[in-house]
Amino acid sequence: MVRSLGLGFILAIFFLVCSFVMLWQSLRMGYYSEYGPGPGFLPLWINGLIIILSVLYIIHVMRKGDIPISKILPKGEGFVNVMVSMGAPILFLLIVPYSGFITASTITLFILFIRGFKWYWSLGYSAILSFILFWIFGTLLQVPIPVNVLGW
Repeated sequence: MVRSLGLGFILAIFFLVCSFVMLWQSLRMGYYSEYGPGPGFLPLWINGLIIILSVLYIIHVMRKGDIPISKILPKGEGFVNVMVSMGAPILFLLIVPYSGFITASTITLFILFIRGFKWYWSLGYSAILSFILFWIFGTLLQVPIPVNVLGW
């Protein structure tokens, strides 16, 4: 008997599709090298195992049922916090090529901090942390960081 399919089923399908893609990619790499197992050896076996386990879990979920997504996600303010936490990094990735690291990280951190601090503390913390991160990665570690026309 098939019951309602929820988060477990969706995640099993996600892992199944990702594993097939990675298995297909691992077939392009050499299975053996002159010294033993090649670069395609481990990905082939790991993804084969994940495919088998995903299929077994899909069968289990279809027989026994699954927890609906509505019971897992929080309600009200908790849901908003989850969505903001998931959306802020996406926003950062979208605006960093145009605004530079400091501006993008200040905006993103402000959006995250405003949920728990007053606006002026959120703005101060996000600006200070952005400058510190810019200095650490740009100066000390010499990692290339996207900058705007002003160089920050």
